[in-house]
Amino acid sequence: MAAQAPFADWRVLELSNGIAVSYCAKMFADAGADVVKVESPQGDSMRGWSAGGEPGALFGYLAAGKKSVVGHDDAEVTALLAGADVVLTDLTDGWTLDDITAHTGWSAVVVAVTPFGTTGPYVDDQLVANEFILQALCGSISGRGWPGDEPVQAGGRLGEWLAASFAAPVAAAAARHATRGGRGEVIDVSTYEAMAIAMGGLSAMSASVLGADSLLHQRSLELPSIVPTADGNVGFCTITAQQFQDFLIMIDRAELVDDAELASFVGRVERRDEFLDMVTQWTQTRTTQEIVDLAVAFRIPVAPIGSPATLPMVDHFVERGVFVQSEIGVLQPRVPYRSDAIATRPPGLPPLLGADNGRVHWPPRPARPNLAEASTLPLSDIRITDFTAFWAGPVATQFLGTLGADVIKLEGVRRADGMRFSAGRPPDWDQWWEWGPVFLCSNNNKRGISVELSTDAGRALALELIAASDLVIENFSPRVMENFGLQWDSVHAANPRAVMVRMPAFGLDGPWRDRVGFAQTMEQATGMAWMTGHADGPPVIPRGVCDPIAGLHAAFAAVAALVIRDRDGTGMHVESTMVESALNVAAEMLLEHSRNGIQMRREGNRGPGAAPQGVYRCQGDDEWVALAATSDVARAGLAALIDKPELGNEEAGWRERADEIDKLLSDWTARRPVGDAVAVLRAAQVPAARVTEAAALLSDPQLLARGFWETVDHPVAGSFRCVGMPFTFLGKPRRWIRHGAPLYGQHTSEVLAGVLGHSEEELAELRAAGATSVRPAGL
Repeated sequence: MAAQAPFADWRVLELSNGIAVSYCAKMFADAGADVVKVESPQGDSMRGWSAGGEPGALFGYLAAGKKSVVGHDDAEVTALLAGADVVLTDLTDGWTLDDITAHTGWSAVVVAVTPFGTTGPYVDDQLVANEFILQALCGSISGRGWPGDEPVQAGGRLGEWLAASFAAPVAAAAARHATRGGRGEVIDVSTYEAMAIAMGGLSAMSASVLGADSLLHQRSLELPSIVPTADGNVGFCTITAQQFQDFLIMIDRAELVDDAELASFVGRVERRDEFLDMVTQWTQTRTTQEIVDLAVAFRIPVAPIGSPATLPMVDHFVERGVFVQSEIGVLQPRVPYRSDAIATRPPGLPPLLGADNGRVHWPPRPARPNLAEASTLPLSDIRITDFTAFWAGPVATQFLGTLGADVIKLEGVRRADGMRFSAGRPPDWDQWWEWGPVFLCSNNNKRGISVELSTDAGRALALELIAASDLVIENFSPRVMENFGLQWDSVHAANPRAVMVRMPAFGLDGPWRDRVGFAQTMEQATGMAWMTGHADGPPVIPRGVCDPIAGLHAAFAAVAALVIRDRDGTGMHVESTMVESALNVAAEMLLEHSRNGIQMRREGNRGPGAAPQGVYRCQGDDEWVALAATSDVARAGLAALIDKPELGNEEAGWRERADEIDKLLSDWTARRPVGDAVAVLRAAQVPAARVTEAAALLSDPQLLARGFWETVDHPVAGSFRCVGMPFTFLGKPRRWIRHGAPLYGQHTSEVLAGVLGHSEEELAELRAAGATSVRPAGL
């Protein structure tokens, strides 16, 4: 089958002035859509943005292959709205949803990505928040760093990229539904809610499920994580007890393998100086490559710390052709998914401002027959065989299931999803494997079955289910599906219409193919960690955001593949790698280095677009206020508060005196309770927020008012609040969780009998043969 661009006949209108919506539209442009960017006469602010050199590197990445039209309520833009299939907006430049929907067709999908969504008390109060303030609110900043030290943001404006990663697949799924007889949707996406899920959500979910027993509430850094070597830095990740024991053996400290205190995360934190000293004594006498080679042999997740200068030279990225040159000569990551059946657009030129005025003509779409009920979810025609585990893969399948797909999750008898056992209850609890908070919050709306794939009968069951499915998704290391005999050839033979999406950490080929990789490893390898941390300290992992980002990019790739499958009925094999999704989101530092030779790096809590910006200690125990002066008005208000009118309001002057101003602000905040500091700052028109611990998200008034938290009644874990999705379909009830995560093997009989047609006698034989089970083996 010749490769096709999934969205070659789709029209996408972009009304935005920043990163989030522009990246969302880029994902559509990459997949072949005709994307027109509507700008003000001043143009998108990203046109003039640079980290310090010639502007345009980031804009060129985001806008390549798009068209540019300058306008607002004129006839040309009105006609584009009427002819668009998808409208993506951040409601800047004076746009409102009413303006937009007044002119769109009945089948158009309109997606608004805004800081808090379009409703709620923070919107009513006109709370101003940039990425940094949102990180303070969502629990991201409070959890990063050592207790007692200044907490630190995740670098690289990850929240904006994350919001785009949610918006793109929901827009694509809704647009696919509309082309097949459904109605359009108006989708309200909240960046804050996306960040609450992926940047503060792990601790919040632990607090929700486990209550007072949750251990994830205090500020911390992982041990071991990033440490210096003889020639740079290296990053480790020891998720399992076996990995940590192997780590001790690797650093020549085998005598500590039985040290119960060191074996626990809490114990390592209490002895962190001792632990870090023994680790760095070992690492600093070896080169990064020597350590990586040794850790790989031990199967310990490991990575060199990616930086702007080193990323293009990494052997794995070079061999796989991960980086490509745009038409303006800037090195950038390629589209993060690949298939012989999918044609993606190479990075072209960004448009000149207004270059396409008068040149784009989109006649209104003809009315299509309305074949679907208004309440039908976009993917209700899809069944998924779900082989995923841990977090990234389950995020992808949960996302698709939330939008209506029938997701059937297979777990082995010998090896269930490892997240069942992570950070939940101790093994002396009854059914302790049903308590993992991350598992409970990333496997909603799925049916769970027990199938041991290492048996002939189990493999046969998997192939039967594949034959009855539209999508097959897995995120094991490449050799696992090959060992089970369930690689693409077998899937395609069982079901020529099936789309198989594989989510390996590093890809299906290349030198790193068989390496173990978790989110922490991706953050270390891609530069996310390089951009996070204090300016005078080591790189720090953002912690966790790569899992959702990988899952959401895979979900987008799955919808794109389904659109092609809808046309010709033929399935396809898609590779959507975790590391390349992360590289796309972390692209700015590579772009700036390639175009301008600039080595972007971490700068603590400072950042672009605001000066001053930081967190400052207040009265009380570990209370901090975050502020970000994003305008001249905010700087003038701040100057008045600290009684320094001579500072003026120009950003350059404040940046030049940043250290001095931080001291003045620290003196000012130290005399005030955090609530008072926030109130006074906001009254002076300075964006500000308390640095909020993640557990407090459960009572956040904005999240509660918008129905973000959904109550799940679980037969073992009881009733708890769970994250749904960070968006709502306007005009429809907001309830994304139809049923909670499945108990182990809960739906085995239901699926094997109801979907595959097996009799009770056959089910009993399968259980007796060990092909299925009512509980994981060995517990």
